[in-house]
Amino acid sequence: MARAKHSADSLAARIQALDEAADLAAGRLSAGAVEQARGVTRKADRRLAMAGDSTVIALAGATGSGKSSLFNAISGTRLATPGMKRPTTNKSMAAYWGSKLPQDLLDWLDVPQRHLVQGDDPALGGLVLMDLPDHDSSVTSHRDEADRLVELVDMLIWVVDPQKYADAALHNNYLRPLADHADVMMVVLNQADRLTPEQLHETMRDLRGLLDAEGLSKTPCVAVSALTGRGIENLRKTISATVRSKASSANRLSSDIASAARRLSAEYGDAKVAAKVPDARARELNKSLAQAAGSQLVGDAVVKSMRRRGGLATGWPVTKWLSRFRPDPLRMLHLDAGRHKKRAAEIEPVSVPHTSLPTAGGVQIARAETALRDLASAAGDGLPEGFSDAVREATIAHRADLPDELDRAVASADLAMDRGQGWWKLVQVLQWIIFFVAVIGGGWLLLDMVLGYLQLPRIPSVMVGKMALPTLFLLGGLVLGLLVGLLSRVGVELDARAKGARAERVLTRAIVNVVDRLVISPVDDELDRFNRGRKLAKRAIG
Repeated sequence: MARAKHSADSLAARIQALDEAADLAAGRLSAGAVEQARGVTRKADRRLAMAGDSTVIALAGATGSGKSSLFNAISGTRLATPGMKRPTTNKSMAAYWGSKLPQDLLDWLDVPQRHLVQGDDPALGGLVLMDLPDHDSSVTSHRDEADRLVELVDMLIWVVDPQKYADAALHNNYLRPLADHADVMMVVLNQADRLTPEQLHETMRDLRGLLDAEGLSKTPCVAVSALTGRGIENLRKTISATVRSKASSANRLSSDIASAARRLSAEYGDAKVAAKVPDARARELNKSLAQAAGSQLVGDAVVKSMRRRGGLATGWPVTKWLSRFRPDPLRMLHLDAGRHKKRAAEIEPVSVPHTSLPTAGGVQIARAETALRDLASAAGDGLPEGFSDAVREATIAHRADLPDELDRAVASADLAMDRGQGWWKLVQVLQWIIFFVAVIGGGWLLLDMVLGYLQLPRIPSVMVGKMALPTLFLLGGLVLGLLVGLLSRVGVELDARAKGARAERVLTRAIVNVVDRLVISPVDDELDRFNRGRKLAKRAIG
């Protein structure tokens, strides 16, 4: 019981794996392979949901093979009516051994003629024995009905006769394509009474050889005679053993799943495929798009803007006002517009939706296009055509959005222009103190000159060494202010270069995020879809 449950769990897992593999392959592998897989999973779900203890065995064969006679011989009834003209069996018929017909199962099989067999052989309890229309019928609807039921039943018993056991239509259209189902099929040579022992031996050897050559070495091959009863009892025992094992349904479904999974797996292929976009191609694309987005231009603008702003903050108040006539490079690019009109806003960033960066040139665009194509080619290496096309489509799906998204990324990047310059304020305060000292010294000297000119009492002279205090204030203030300004320029230059380098790193990260979202992630999703689908298809094979 535990073994049966384990088998059922394993079958359910394979059904789910095949269903997921088919979904992942949809639109990328052949429609035939995908639809076969989906059809098998739908059939498996329905079959497992109904009459789980029933075993459906069908007698299939060509006109004149004696299917109906064999049906009667196995069932011990006269339910099937043998005919003498073509076609013999024109509608499928089912006999069920048990107390009550499994109507849901028979409805699913769409069998019009149903018969309940009671009190015959307990060993056959749960058996649904079917007599199918002739697969070589001259009536198309009869052939279609046979083909439909061949796909649904749990076990197939192919009935052949001594004249047509090697019929090409049977072998090419049914037996050979069903090689994956060898363990749920049997070939019965009927009308063995028409052959001498030597002829029967030769015929069975030839039939066995044909089956082996077609990959059906696991398919049993027996000789019977519905007319004389030869071999019928052994055939009933074989059928009884099949019914008792309760494994035919699962075996048939397992074979169906394996067959569909093999076809799907063959289309997935065995080539080595990357799990994600190669890092080298991703870096090359990021580099090309960063150039196209103007990250280097912004970095240069940050350096120049920092120099200008540092000069305004730390320069000698008498001369630094000249810097105000030079435009701020970042403001010109709409990358750091101030919120206020006061001087404090000179280093306060405000993000805007778009920049005023120049449009990428032809060379930059060409490099970006080349990088996109190279990435698609590298990522799609080894993929089947459908998946390779999907990777190329994923690579360029957002190509029209890239310029605008990259521009937004640059515009919204935090360049940190308002942070890390605390020392500027200290220098600014110091410069103004030095300036006021110089102004006091100059004013003192000017006042002394005016008083002297008007011959009024002059301010008492205060000497510091050999120099008058006002003169010391004026000259010291001028020299010290210029010296502090020069020393500050060194610090401002170091700050500007550091800010420029940081800006390029921040912009690179922002651009990488856009590229990841619009290009890399969609391609990685396709590669993951392929690798998961291929793994699931192999798992479904069992």
